[in-house]
Amino acid sequence: MDKTKLLKGILSFVKDIITWNLKGSRAYHIYLLVLLGLIMVGVCAYIVQFREGLAVTNMSNIVSWGFYISNFTFLVGVAAAAVMLILPSYIFNDKDLHKVVIIGEVVAVGALVMCMTFIFVDLGRPLQFWHLVPGPGELNFPSSILSWDIIVLNGYLVLNAMIPAYILYCHYQGKEPVGKYYKPFVFISIGWAVAIHMVTAFLYQGLPARPFWNNPLMGPRFLASAFAAGPAIISCVLYFINNRTTYKIEEAIFNKLRIIIVSAAVINLLMLFSEIFKEFYFPTHHSQSAVYLFFGLKGHNSLVPWIWTAIVINLAGTIVLAVKPKEGKFTVPALVLLIIGIWIEKGIGLIVPGLVPSPMGEITSYAPSGVELLITVGIVGLGMFVITMLLRPALIIEQKYEEEHGH
Repeated sequence: MDKTKLLKGILSFVKDIITWNLKGSRAYHIYLLVLLGLIMVGVCAYIVQFREGLAVTNMSNIVSWGFYISNFTFLVGVAAAAVMLILPSYIFNDKDLHKVVIIGEVVAVGALVMCMTFIFVDLGRPLQFWHLVPGPGELNFPSSILSWDIIVLNGYLVLNAMIPAYILYCHYQGKEPVGKYYKPFVFISIGWAVAIHMVTAFLYQGLPARPFWNNPLMGPRFLASAFAAGPAIISCVLYFINNRTTYKIEEAIFNKLRIIIVSAAVINLLMLFSEIFKEFYFPTHHSQSAVYLFFGLKGHNSLVPWIWTAIVINLAGTIVLAVKPKEGKFTVPALVLLIIGIWIEKGIGLIVPGLVPSPMGEITSYAPSGVELLITVGIVGLGMFVITMLLRPALIIEQKYEEEHGH
């Protein structure tokens, strides 16, 4: 009898989620159609890549990781940033941030879906994936760092999907979640969040033939940039929710997130300047990648304007957020500047210079092809669609639960 009741409850929960996601204003339906259109654009571009191979991208034997892996690296940090809401909420019992933890976890799920999709398209042909499946293929765990990355990413996705699903289901039933059923997994997810980004950093850092990546600051910098850009994206989502829905976010939450963002952004900039000092105070032949990135090398300077733009807007966004104008009208633009700056610096500004020059001294310029850009547009559309489908019912359930229980 209990099992039958549970099954009926889950079916009702799923049915209402589907109904809530399908209902909405005309603007909401147009928004969904736009996202589906972006996804279809990406699918069409991927069909071209599937048919022609990775030759339709601008990647080569020298630059074998490009725009896809750049975006993957950035989005892993966005996914990991949910821990900056989970940690104060559950470890320090911060009631303000506890209200928006589920929103942060929803953003993390969307980011992880995009991460894995970028890896999928970067494989070239999807059948390459079977090499990683234990049995027909070989995962090479624990000797391979890549195997660790696959495990921590999938594990973190499961945790970030499972925990909010249980909490929302309990709130949907009008009940308080039972701590012993989900809090152990919350504490596991805190360490797991750090692991997904540190292991990704170790993938690059453990390549001695790539001196630009073979840097002990790589892991800490990954975390610092993640804990700046991720909460900045979550803050933008919260500003949108606060202004466009009936679910209201207290000013205290925005202030706490701003402190987290500024602190992490300052640490990230300090480590960036430390690396620049190390590369240029006494340059060696290992500094060639940094020279290529910041000043150009032998006529190849396509990344120079990008990295300097990233540093300038990174500084500008950090300063504006630190000063915090009373009007607040510059807050969202400052968040956007910071996100774009870290995306450039941690994406193209990290991946491509690590590959140029090659160990043989070959130098080439790289910019994503039209196919790479269109596939990226489709993946971003997919991520936003996933976030929307998860966030809309979550807000409805949480708002109803708050009203009924006076939280």
